[in-house]
Amino acid sequence: MLPEPDTRCHGWALRRLNQRFLRAAPPTLPGGAIPGISGYSPPVSSPHLQFAGVRRRFGRLSVLKGVSGSVEPGAMLLVTGPNGSGKSTLMRCLAGLLAPDGGTIAYQENGTPLEAAERRRRVGVVAPDLAFYAELTVAENLTFFARLRRVSPERGLGVLGRLDLPLDRLAGNLSSGMRQRLRWGFALLHSPRLLLLDEPFQNFDAAGERIARELLEEHLEDGGLAVVANPSSLDFHHVAAHLDLGR
Repeated sequence: MLPEPDTRCHGWALRRLNQRFLRAAPPTLPGGAIPGISGYSPPVSSPHLQFAGVRRRFGRLSVLKGVSGSVEPGAMLLVTGPNGSGKSTLMRCLAGLLAPDGGTIAYQENGTPLEAAERRRRVGVVAPDLAFYAELTVAENLTFFARLRRVSPERGLGVLGRLDLPLDRLAGNLSSGMRQRLRWGFALLHSPRLLLLDEPFQNFDAAGERIARELLEEHLEDGGLAVVANPSSLDFHHVAAHLDLGR
């Protein structure tokens, strides 16, 4: 979901760009956790997402045919359906990364409606195509994207500590499950109120899924909201509505 990294960028240049952020990072506990941070704790606001009649075509192929749904603070909308049913397309539309051909998408925080460009800056996204720099370490990737987000890397370091990611390992050398953990770290980096999670537990082992579920539950209990896309149903007690795109 993020722009593909520019392969012309040299790892050493990016490392130099991140050195002052790494030097300024607070002391960490074993595993990279930040003292005083027990988990994810977004700021207080009253987010709300509602979409109606969303349509999207790719040439002659109609992928979304008038899809509607809504989600309130503290709740999750579960979107299911087989491959090719439009789950990822819907998530891109909700994130403001893809314009729908028709219908409406309304997202607000603190009573203020946010247009597509602002949604892109506010939401947290986990998706299989989320890109990062393979030639940088986990910590360097985090601090680089923190700079792009104009936020402190402190929150992300706390999340990566909970996800038990090796901060000094090159991202390109991570296993598929560890890469998925890194995507979760990116999604929670800026304390979003809305999480858009496309197959969020993909490639996780039991421990990784347990931690990710804990982070998601804390997000919802703190008044955040989430839209989760998955090929099949998920056992999660915060699910307030179910949208089946396979029907």
